[in-house]
This record gives sequence, C-alpha cells and structure tokens, in this order.
Amino acid sequence: MAPGPFNIAISAPGFAAQAVTGELHAGEAYTVPPVTLVISTVTTEVDVTMSHVEIAEAQIKEEEKQRVLGFVPNYYVSYVPDAASLNTKQKFELAWKTTINPITFALTGAAAGVEQMQDQYGGYGQGAQGYGKRYGATYADVVTGNFIGAALLPSLFKQDPRYFYKGTGSKKSRVLYALANSFITKGDNGKWQPNYSGLMGSMAAGGISNLYYPASDRGAGLTFENVAITIAAGSAANILQEFLIRKLTPNTNSSGPHP
Repeated sequence: MAPGPFNIAISAPGFAAQAVTGELHAGEAYTVPPVTLVISTVTTEVDVTMSHVEIAEAQIKEEEKQRVLGFVPNYYVSYVPDAASLNTKQKFELAWKTTINPITFALTGAAAGVEQMQDQYGGYGQGAQGYGKRYGATYADVVTGNFIGAALLPSLFKQDPRYFYKGTGSKKSRVLYALANSFITKGDNGKWQPNYSGLMGSMAAGGISNLYYPASDRGAGLTFENVAITIAAGSAANILQEFLIRKLTPNTNSSGPHP
C-alpha cells in the first residue's frame, strides 16, 4: 500500500460490519489489530391480525352479553353496522344457545298458558295434559323457527339472521327500516337482499307444525297463519329494537373488532 491514510472495511453475511482506520508511513510494516465481528441486530416487524372467523366470534361474545333488563337474551341484534358475517357453525351455535336459554323455556310456558286460557287449539283439551301439549307445540315452533329460519337456511342462502340496529335518521325512516327488515336482510357479503331465509323458514316451520297441532287446526290455513304471526311479531320486535330495547339493554357494544 502506498503511504498515507487507509480505511479497511471488514464484513460477513449476518454480522455487523467493522472498520479499521489509520495512517501508513513510508517503510512501515503495519499489523492490523484483531477484529471481532458481532452478530447483527435484525428487526422483524410482525403484523398480527384476527381472522374473519375470529372477529365474528369476538362480536358474538359481545352480543351474548346483551340482555334486556339484564336477563332476557337479545342475541340476534348487532349494534355494529359492519359486523363480520357468521359462518355455518356460528349460526347453528347461536340458534342452539337461544333455544336452550332458560328465558326461552319461561316465555314458551307463558305463551302456552295464554293459549290455554283462550282455549286456542281446542283439540288439545284442558288441564295439565292440554297445557303440556300446548307447551310442547309452542316450543317445537321455537325450535324449528330457530334452526330452520336462523341457521339452516341462512347457511344455504349465505344470509345473516341478525337484525342490524339503525339508530339514526328520522323516526319515520327508522320505522320503515324496521318493517323492511322482515322482508330484506344482509347477505354474508354485506349487501342487502330479499330475506329468503326468514320468509321460507317461517313457511317451513308453519308446514312442520301441521305434524303436531290438533287435526282440526291443520292445513294450509295453519301454515299461513303461523307465517303471518311470525312476520308481524318480527316487525313489532324490530320497531321495539329501534326505539326501546337498546335503552333497556346494558352491555351493548357498537365498537370492538372489525373486519
């Protein structure tokens, strides 16, 4: 090397580079001191995100905390407008949890009691036996409605069985929205579409009810009566959801994980 300043760079893959500098004089023999390379520091950025199924599961857990007056389940309402769609397993699990909830049994008992007082479906008779038959029929309606209209058909048609709370706009627009939700629903793709699941589920449940209602009450009339009752009850429930039920429901959550 020619005399003068010098700079020696030492590097190896995976190690931090080192440099040795100095000045070489004429006729000088220069010995470079030992150089130790250290392993280089690698910064790795990890982006952790939840999967679509995990987001939906987290949102369901929040919905399961929604209880009117603190104890009546309000599972089938989403206060998250862009909630993640449910997969088939989640739809059936939600239907199952609703069906076996103690409040469902209590409300079924109350409905059967009203029917007995009014002597509806007289073929069942009166007394404990008549009440038991009415209770069984009413609960069977709940089971078929939940599993066919809110799980099986929504899975086949890829539709969401939940009511999506609006909460904004004029009273008229919210009433119309609530009524319309008996006939339209969100698809799993997030777009609004005809509520095939709900309407066909009501007809299927009404048709199945002909298997266990008194022979004198069976027929197409029973099927369409049950469909009309289901639509009317659903519309009324939607209106209550818009204007009253949220005020009576603690632990409602409009935030949380999003898709």
